[in-house]
Amino acid sequence: MIPAGLIQFEASLWLWIFAAIRPGAAFLVAPLFGAPSVPMQLRLVVAMALGMPALAAGNVALPPDGLMSLTGVLAIAGEATAGLAIGLATQIGFAAALSAGETISNAMGLGFAAMADPMSGAPNPAIGQFLSMVALFIFLGAGGHLALASIIAESYVALPAGKAWLGHDAVGSLVDFGGVILAAGIVIAMPVAFALVLVQIGMGVLTRSAPAMNLFAVGMPAASLAGILLLAMALPAMAGSIELAITDGLDMARTLAGG
Repeated sequence: MIPAGLIQFEASLWLWIFAAIRPGAAFLVAPLFGAPSVPMQLRLVVAMALGMPALAAGNVALPPDGLMSLTGVLAIAGEATAGLAIGLATQIGFAAALSAGETISNAMGLGFAAMADPMSGAPNPAIGQFLSMVALFIFLGAGGHLALASIIAESYVALPAGKAWLGHDAVGSLVDFGGVILAAGIVIAMPVAFALVLVQIGMGVLTRSAPAMNLFAVGMPAASLAGILLLAMALPAMAGSIELAITDGLDMARTLAGG
């Protein structure tokens, strides 16, 4: 005979796991939390800690037929979808920095210079990696990780556990937001990239004037040096634009959390 205390503990354990599905799915794709270097055990502990307020508010209840039933599987899918949407909206805000970095790298002729991104593990251009690190520092300095945790916890009010299916308008707004952030990344990189294009045009004019000059020996170092100087001059303004993109990402996540 199984003691009654163990039966109650098992029911509570399933409830905790169900409450941690939404935060865990959000942390799977969210910036900082979704990095491969973050241990899975740490994500699980933080996800359960965020699910506790929902349990305290009484907004989490297991499906009547259990998690292994059709109702339970649909409830799990809804929780995972809501969490992924919230985390993805925040991650899309970071895409502006990466898009700007790729544009600048290509204009400098450093598109081939790639390094592993510690956030995603994928190779990114060097300038894109630098701007991604700037975006991460801005995110942490502005308390974005705390804002994301707050958004996830507050989402249980408008999207109760087990009934967290997002509408077509919410999904459509997330897709449109991705296009807006991509355009924002190009706008962020435009001053530096345009100036580098002018440098490339100047080097082309010099090459036509002096055909004996080795364009690869002179043009690429000149473009790289000009890019570094222009990036140092424009970085304060670019950081402000990156902060706005991150803020827009958190606002979109808050909108999705509101149903």
